[in-house]
Amino acid sequence: MPPPSHGRGEAASPGAVRSTRTIFLILGLVAAAWAPLVPDLKLRLSLDDAELGLMLLAIGAGSLLAAPLAGLLVARLGGRLVMLALGVLFCATLPALTVLPGIPLTAIALFLFGATLAGIDVAMNIQAVAVERACARPMMSGFHGLFSVGGLLGASIVSALLFVNATPLIATLIIAAAALALLLSQSPAFLPRAEAPAAGLAIPHGRLALIGALCFIAFMAEGAVHDWTAVLLRFHRDAGPATAGLAYAAFATAMTIGRLSGDAVLKRFPHVHVLAWGAAIAAAGFLTMTALPTIPAALIGCALIGIGEANIVPALFSAAARTKGADPNLAIAAVASPGYIGLLAGPPLIGLAAQATTLPIALAAAGLLLLLITATARTATHEDPA
Repeated sequence: MPPPSHGRGEAASPGAVRSTRTIFLILGLVAAAWAPLVPDLKLRLSLDDAELGLMLLAIGAGSLLAAPLAGLLVARLGGRLVMLALGVLFCATLPALTVLPGIPLTAIALFLFGATLAGIDVAMNIQAVAVERACARPMMSGFHGLFSVGGLLGASIVSALLFVNATPLIATLIIAAAALALLLSQSPAFLPRAEAPAAGLAIPHGRLALIGALCFIAFMAEGAVHDWTAVLLRFHRDAGPATAGLAYAAFATAMTIGRLSGDAVLKRFPHVHVLAWGAAIAAAGFLTMTALPTIPAALIGCALIGIGEANIVPALFSAAARTKGADPNLAIAAVASPGYIGLLAGPPLIGLAAQATTLPIALAAAGLLLLLITATARTATHEDPA
């Protein structure tokens, strides 16, 4: 007897749509809750900046290993089991990061945090593609918008708890408990199994290789904003610490708005236009932020990057899933892997470029790379721009 597959009705059910939105929210919530706690890790383990950078590479290494395997796991075990098992481990790892003694145990926990994050990311995008297809309307940007909402909530809640003197352990336990409750309440509605289980690792080739390369650029640009914009404002625009933090807030807010309205945009405009114009707007944001030496210009530039970047990854994932002759599960995992490489390698590469030139020049170069997405959007989506 063949394994059960999700039919059109099941995928289009309100429960499947709601559970997909919830898993995106959960991933954003827990992932962003970690960001305000990085300084605490540095202090607790007495790390210098170089040692901290090496520690954080463990998250990228875990993501890089898990992403190409996640599609295979979903095909073999089903999305419901993969998201539930990895989700529980993901929630448990967050508070562990605040109390584990010593560098080796913390590095292992960071590796697991990155691996579970990437595995859930691939699995939830596979489910999102199935639900979007069954509902016969653009939904991917809305799902990713919920990830951005979760990110804003996670970072804000943890920051607020730390402001009122809650310990990092208490703050993360609150986030983890809320995320776990949401996960357990929605897991029965997760799609149990992919339509066409397939074996093999997710290795991008052909048009998927192009889409993967574009994911590398898009993820790298997001990593650049996350890691370097506050530094730009603080040391190149004479901003205070609080003002410098507004850079990422401007980006995240704009991206959330862009993704929540993205389904309407993707329904009205061809994906080729969304990719081409989105990348051009984001590139303009980088150039605005780096060429005009004022704080308002930097904040406006970050907002433009958020608006432009908002629907690039959802459109690329949808394009990968539509690739003729490719299993959607493995296709999404294949293009996600280069994306995680970009997220991992991008910020250190920008640091090296900044050391050789200046940080504004390095960030401007990262922005110019986005124009490669504009130039290749037609080939990536296999759509006519007309």
